[in-house]
Amino acid sequence: MDYVSEYHTPVLLHESVEALNINPDGIYVDCTFGGGGHSLHILKQLSDKGTLMAFDQDEDALKNKFDDKRLILVHHNFKFLNQFLDYHHIEKIDGLLVDLGISSLQIDDAERGFAHRFDADLDMRMSKGQGLSAKEILNTYSLNRLTSVLREFGELKNAYKVANAIVAKRASGGIKTTGELNTLLQGVSADFNMARNLSKVYQAIRIEVNGEIEALKDMLLCCPERIKPGGSLVIISYHSIEDRIAKNFLKTGNFENNLSKDFYGNIEKPFTADKKVILPSKEEMDRNTRARSAKMRIAKKN
Repeated sequence: MDYVSEYHTPVLLHESVEALNINPDGIYVDCTFGGGGHSLHILKQLSDKGTLMAFDQDEDALKNKFDDKRLILVHHNFKFLNQFLDYHHIEKIDGLLVDLGISSLQIDDAERGFAHRFDADLDMRMSKGQGLSAKEILNTYSLNRLTSVLREFGELKNAYKVANAIVAKRASGGIKTTGELNTLLQGVSADFNMARNLSKVYQAIRIEVNGEIEALKDMLLCCPERIKPGGSLVIISYHSIEDRIAKNFLKTGNFENNLSKDFYGNIEKPFTADKKVILPSKEEMDRNTRARSAKMRIAKKN
């Protein structure tokens, strides 16, 4: 039976843990603990000698911690992977799983400001104590910087037009709630699929608020040195920006998709990636609508 918690329904649960090819005595990392679904499934396959380190920066996720001496739950962003492996005297790991999806509870909690279907304060911070909120970004970023965020992280074709409308709104008090942002966007966009357009804007702002792309890149850059030869790297992404980063890194070891060669012309790359991208089954997508955009990529350390 699939693990389902009030906090989050894990996507590609069995497929992702199977891809880790778990050694019962090994050391593994779950970069996004959430409701503990993936972590629990990994622990079931570990012996008493095995270890699982799990990361989550959201205070609410800590409520889902279960008592298991093999589990090290780190209340920090996974970009600090290197530091916490060092802190716990772990030199190498046997595999790493990262599920980049935002949790169900975060989306469904109106007060967090992640979803455009609620009228709430614009926050969007994964960790409530971290830097700038969505409201602060929308009301302080320059026109050029806001345009760049919307274009790069939301892939909006009308990024300048949307950013210009947001900046102009500051003259009459700015934007403080999701409802105010929605009303503004409805007046700017002629896109017939308003929900899709709203989702792109919210995605862009959320990524900027939480520094998600920088964190992902920082974590991935640790993996070649930390994962043992033959160990697994499993990445579940939910939009094209994350997937492109994962694809390029697993293929080449960098984010620019540039193949490196040694003195003799041999291609050097830290991982061998599976060519097949794993998608959720129709049954899973019907059961969990948030799985519909998921893509899973798997690679082995060379």
